[in-house]
Amino acid sequence: MRTPTNRLLLAALCASAMTPIVPAFAQDSSEDGETETARRFDAVTVTAQRREENLVDVPISVSAFDGDLLADLGVVDLTEIAKISPNVTLEVSRGTNTTLTAFIRGVGQQDPVAGFEAGVGIYVDDVYLNRPQGAVLDVYDVERVEVLRGPQGTLYGRNTIGGAIKYVTKGLSDDPTYEVNLRAGSYNQLDGVVTTSLPVTDDFRVGAAVASFNRDGFGENIITGEENYNKKLFGARLSAEYDVTDDFQLRAAADYSLDKSNARQGHRLIPDQLPPFDYPVLGDVYDTRAGLDVVEQRVEAYGGSLIGEWDVNANWTVKNILAYREDESTSPIDFDSLPEADLDVPAIYENDQFSEELQFLYSGDRLEGLLGFYYLDANASTVFDVLLATTGDVLSLPGLNAQTFGDVNTETWSIFGDFTYDLTDKFSVSLGGRYTEDTRKSTVLRRTYIGGFSEFFGGNAVPIAVTSDFQGEATFDDFSPRASVSYHVTPESNLYATYSQGFKGGSFDPRGQTTAAPDLDQDGTVSDAEIYQFMQFDPEEVDSYEIGYKASQFGGDLSYSIATFYSDYKDVQVPGSIGVDTDGDGVNDTFSGVTTNAGAATIWGVEFEGNATVAEDMINAGDYVNFGWSVGYLDAEYDEFIDAFGNNVADERVIQNTPDWTANGRVAYDTPFAGGNLLMNTQLSYRGDSSQFEAPNPFLDQEAFTLWDASVRWETGDGRWGFSLNGKNLTDEEYIVAGYNFVTVNQDGTFTPTLGLEGTLTAFYGAPRTVTVGIDYTY
Repeated sequence: MRTPTNRLLLAALCASAMTPIVPAFAQDSSEDGETETARRFDAVTVTAQRREENLVDVPISVSAFDGDLLADLGVVDLTEIAKISPNVTLEVSRGTNTTLTAFIRGVGQQDPVAGFEAGVGIYVDDVYLNRPQGAVLDVYDVERVEVLRGPQGTLYGRNTIGGAIKYVTKGLSDDPTYEVNLRAGSYNQLDGVVTTSLPVTDDFRVGAAVASFNRDGFGENIITGEENYNKKLFGARLSAEYDVTDDFQLRAAADYSLDKSNARQGHRLIPDQLPPFDYPVLGDVYDTRAGLDVVEQRVEAYGGSLIGEWDVNANWTVKNILAYREDESTSPIDFDSLPEADLDVPAIYENDQFSEELQFLYSGDRLEGLLGFYYLDANASTVFDVLLATTGDVLSLPGLNAQTFGDVNTETWSIFGDFTYDLTDKFSVSLGGRYTEDTRKSTVLRRTYIGGFSEFFGGNAVPIAVTSDFQGEATFDDFSPRASVSYHVTPESNLYATYSQGFKGGSFDPRGQTTAAPDLDQDGTVSDAEIYQFMQFDPEEVDSYEIGYKASQFGGDLSYSIATFYSDYKDVQVPGSIGVDTDGDGVNDTFSGVTTNAGAATIWGVEFEGNATVAEDMINAGDYVNFGWSVGYLDAEYDEFIDAFGNNVADERVIQNTPDWTANGRVAYDTPFAGGNLLMNTQLSYRGDSSQFEAPNPFLDQEAFTLWDASVRWETGDGRWGFSLNGKNLTDEEYIVAGYNFVTVNQDGTFTPTLGLEGTLTAFYGAPRTVTVGIDYTY
């Protein structure tokens, strides 16, 4: 029971919460009268440690958002999770519609080409997605999304150095259920989602979800006439659950998605640099002059999994996760965003993966934990033309084309374990470790063509030179430990300290040009060993230290967590592309990928999350107000950054895609209305200054900005019908999420192209203001 003093304290805390982020309301009451709203944060069940726990008990920095909350906020795809999770960046990669760029606490991977391992792991129902293509998952039929910050390796199948994001779909019901969601809105948006779950017998259930997402473009390609930033996506999931016995369950799932949206082309930030053309900067940031249209944008992805879980006895459970996935993307990327073929890059990505994970989970009176084995066999290949037609005209090489074919096979296996022992009822110790062995096999074939596009993109260009014909193989192994201590100050609070080490394997840059390899020993020739050293990059590691406190008070009406962390980031992989002058005439007639372990960085920060509920005994009967907040601060800087000339330029470099401050605040009000329930939400999401690349650029770097979203939902008393109105980016903020840069910005304000003659400085933007109305029916 709340005392008057407790009520005043809770009210004061709620009033001081400046940055709320909260779960959805649900007014079902338990037998003791405590509302589901009041208990939601503490009762959220997560599997961050591969066992079901509430958030307070988990000695890891984790955010969890249930499906109801995401629906109330109008969350459409995975990138919007970054609005409500501190120190997280999730963006659609430059020049794509469905490729994900992810950073957590300053650690991630921007370049989506083959050969680069993700810094942040994406999981769908415990299945790791090896490649970022198709990873901008649309949020539908979802139970919850978890964000785990910091290295993950002793608890999860694949080691990830920056953290993990878990997308958990809904399980199947023992009762027949049907749900239909329809949305319409700005830019002729029209979305539909249908889900169903059917019990066939008492121990066998099947389910399906079918979704279609459609929207006109935010802008226009004034050269081709196509809409820019439109959406045309179809997705489907099928699943089945079979209770073989009371102790043995099987779950099979399959999914498919097809994105046929137009190519997302960039907005050119500078005038063209090559006379006699005269193209000023367009007035609308969503418009483009990109003229590349030799192939259509298309992304197809599908996969399946079979998960078996056997409760051997009261202490031991065996779980097996078997999965296969495949995707193919075709994309015409016009780097220069001009009708001329100055830097035009049509590309094809093909990925497939097979994974097997076996877990042995133990739960005793004082000891809990797991032992696991993981195996992944994955292949990633890419082929793209780099048409430098204007450069070729100057060099009397009409239709100059620098084509790249890269193929990287990854075969990795690991054993891992993590156990927690309760020394007393309050004090626990966790120890874990992981051994990983990664083997990379890489083929890089680069050829110079004249006559336009190659046969891969419908052209008849003629090869005139081979600039890379490389095959390499390397194995990287690592042991990564984890240790944690946890003290329950009260049954509803947890003070913890954790050390964990992260590892990200090395590889070969599939864009590397062997003829550009330097003569390191200055003996007049470039040896095979020097070429190998130029093409390969080594693993990176991070040592992470975290201290945190979590608590749930006033019967769950106030819940919060605070964590501070320090990371020592070593051998940072820094990918990049440079122009290359092959004949010494002063004109860069091709390019080369250059990836080095140039960096060492120190990253520390603080995160504060929570929510507070003001129940009906403090305001009007039947009314509930909820405040939520998340605040993240990062201090990230390079201690060492060695450039191509051997100089330490750490003072001139920054950690990319990592704002110093991120914050979110939300207020929700739930009240009985017109025989049903009315729920109103409003939230502000803030992101501080950030840079697209390690080298700051005044044109591409994004200044701090705030997004304002709001929503209203009314549902009938029985919860079957719901009607909603969602508004996003209500102030119509313009903000850059990605870009390309192949120019040097001179002190006098002019630009020097580093690849091509027009200069490439283009940006991609987040969505403008949109308004959506929705209707849903559940049976």
